Amino acid sequence: MSDLLHIPVIPLREAVLFPGVTSPIAAGRPGTLRAIEAALKTEDKSIFVVSQRENTEDVTPELLYAMGTVATIGPMQRGPSGMRLLLNGAHRGIAMRYEEHDGYLVATVRAAEEMSPIDPEAPAFAALYRETRERAGELGRRAGMPKEAVQQFLAETKEPGRFADLVAGHLDLKPAAAQKLLEALSVEERVREVLLHIQRQIAVLDAQEDIKSQVQEELGDRQREMFLRQQLKAIQRELGEDAREDLDELRSKLEALDLPEVARKEVDRELARLERMGPEGMEAQVIRTFLETMTELPWKARSEERLDINRASEILEEDHYALGDVKDRILEFLAVRLLRSRAAASSEPEPAGEALPPMLEVVDDAGTVAPLEPVEAPSPTLAKDSIGRNPILLFVGPPGVGKTSVAQSIARAMSREYVRISLGGVRDEADIRGHRRTYVGAMPGRIIQGMKQAGTKNPVFLLDEVDKLGVSYQGDPGAALLEVLDPAQNDTFTDHYLGVPFDLSEVQFICTANFLQNIPIPLQDRMEVVEFAGYTEGEKLEIARRYLIPRQTKQAGLTGEQISFADDAVQTVISHYTRESGVRQLEREIGRLARKVARRIAAEEVERTDVDADQVGELLGRPKVHPEHAAPADQIGVATGMYYTPVGGDIMFVEASPMPGKGELVLTGQLGDVMKESARAAWSYARAHGAELFIEPKAFEQDVHIHVPAGAIPKDGPSAGLTMATALVSALSGRPARYDVAMTGEITLSGRVLPIGGVKEKVLGAVRAGIATIVLPKGNEADLEDLPDEIRKGLTLHLVSELGEALAHTLRGGEFSEGRLRFPSPPEAGGGAPRQLRH
Repeated sequence: MSDLLHIPVIPLREAVLFPGVTSPIAAGRPGTLRAIEAALKTEDKSIFVVSQRENTEDVTPELLYAMGTVATIGPMQRGPSGMRLLLNGAHRGIAMRYEEHDGYLVATVRAAEEMSPIDPEAPAFAALYRETRERAGELGRRAGMPKEAVQQFLAETKEPGRFADLVAGHLDLKPAAAQKLLEALSVEERVREVLLHIQRQIAVLDAQEDIKSQVQEELGDRQREMFLRQQLKAIQRELGEDAREDLDELRSKLEALDLPEVARKEVDRELARLERMGPEGMEAQVIRTFLETMTELPWKARSEERLDINRASEILEEDHYALGDVKDRILEFLAVRLLRSRAAASSEPEPAGEALPPMLEVVDDAGTVAPLEPVEAPSPTLAKDSIGRNPILLFVGPPGVGKTSVAQSIARAMSREYVRISLGGVRDEADIRGHRRTYVGAMPGRIIQGMKQAGTKNPVFLLDEVDKLGVSYQGDPGAALLEVLDPAQNDTFTDHYLGVPFDLSEVQFICTANFLQNIPIPLQDRMEVVEFAGYTEGEKLEIARRYLIPRQTKQAGLTGEQISFADDAVQTVISHYTRESGVRQLEREIGRLARKVARRIAAEEVERTDVDADQVGELLGRPKVHPEHAAPADQIGVATGMYYTPVGGDIMFVEASPMPGKGELVLTGQLGDVMKESARAAWSYARAHGAELFIEPKAFEQDVHIHVPAGAIPKDGPSAGLTMATALVSALSGRPARYDVAMTGEITLSGRVLPIGGVKEKVLGAVRAGIATIVLPKGNEADLEDLPDEIRKGLTLHLVSELGEALAHTLRGGEFSEGRLRFPSPPEAGGGAPRQLRH
């Protein structure tokens, strides 16, 4: 053992390996892994294990102790994060020097010479060694080791130095104390130090038992829960900690709150209960959570509102293109708020209950002049109410038209906090009003949670998808919203969890919906509807230029120097790859194009791509949308109608064909009840006015089949009545319907044409299909203002109120003058006496 060894080094952090002890370690540092690999290549697998002076990742020779343990490597296991292995301590070693070799440390080690007792049989050393063995056995038994294992350990280990090392390896020692034991070359000194550490740990166990016995004496036969609580208190007393510090901090926060009187009483009552029962019980945790929630709510905190109409207009124009009517309505709303706030700031009402000075005098019959009786000044509350409350705005429109983003712009324009919660699929009333605190896991409703998130009393609060609320056995969340969205009641909104009123009157609520008819009437009555119409193709093109292309280009990791989009490319995407009123799907398709180009650029196939209409099909594949186009020529029995869905408008063809039969009407195309009734009304009208329409009486003895294509799609609504009547009269009279005319309108048995909805979407769909002549009900004349000017300039519009007037525009050869429909000649003849249809 006197020879010098040149062996790799394993540095240990916060640990010491003693001779004779087998210890598992986890190695992950590169230098340590290289040292282990080098040791495994040697015959005896020896390695020098030494502790670091500081717990650092990088190891230098200056950070290592000189005294360590020469060990051998036992079983090991490799893993993705390093190695796990057993080290078997052999003997002490002193590092004469450390050197770095191939990324790991190598030590020149000399074996440490131990100093055995001069006389092992001397009474003093024998007594010391015997006491150490007895105390070590006692500590092992009290620490939970089996009695047989303790006896076997004591019987197998007789040599004092080895015994001291084995015991030291199992003691809970700090690294510095363990290193001191390792460096103790005197066996007698080492045994004495081990005895001191054993005595200290036995004393800790004695203190624990004393605490336990004190608690048991105090509790007696109480419940286990009380026993554990008192034991915790005793431990905290021993450590000098006070469990009431957190409770005092909570009390300070609650006292600093400016709460309404009702809320203050509830908070004081719950705080007193919490102090009586102690902070560890289950019910105490419920009360504590409630009180902490009360401290986090914005009872008085407000955002400083900045109302500047010009700035708000700039923000709306910056964030959104088109939506002119919506922007006007929002600016009107902000202007009213601004004027109301100015009026409230300039008015200074007298204190409530004080009499105003007499302003007028009256003269009675005797000529006596007397002042009028003084009147009381209005209270501040009435004065505030007279100014008005926040209206509840309801944004209704198809998906992707900007309802949510407009709400964000309103919050930015008003300099308020913005909170959004989604109500889609909510079926539990507790989601709105919260759970009562008696339930396990109770929490406030989404409204109160949103207020806590906002941190102010006057945020802009968006309730998204309010038309998708459900009803279940757990209650009706739509009914729970009635109080939230009622400006006359929401200043005392009571969440079940809080149990006290919370003022929501300063919150600006904004709701969004796709379908107005899905919202309960009482809820609609509390909101002001702002309708969002779909975008035209020109508007979509401009939105893509301003917002969608820059955003998707950036998300794809591209720059304007690497990709560009031609207008015809965007137009192709709009018309052949999307069918929507908004621009959400358009943005997805533009994102797909950007990603396709990004892949080519990343693969160094190209440096720049200018996307045009021809490349769109190459990059995106075949078109996904196949819109209808205007028919190429007039046809008998085929009329062009218009319809709209939440994703936009389009045209449809209604076909009517007579066939041998018994005068029955056959309807196909998965039509709804209302649409079937429109077809029957058109059939009855044609039969009643057959002579004026050049329809032979025998024609009504045939069956007539009316079909609306796309039979897999359900269809309903009264607006197809005019189209069905045109197709039916065309088929029965043999007079062709005009291919370049699209029509819509509801009809009655007397021939009146009634107004319908969705005019803008229907007209835009017809224009996309290539039709420039439109027949609309007279009652929809005001709806034409919604059409963009560039669309109206290219249209020929016929506004009709009677079916005869409509047929004059939809059937070839018809004329309408002086309230009469005229056909100069029957279709099968070249001329003839004029026939008239009177209304």
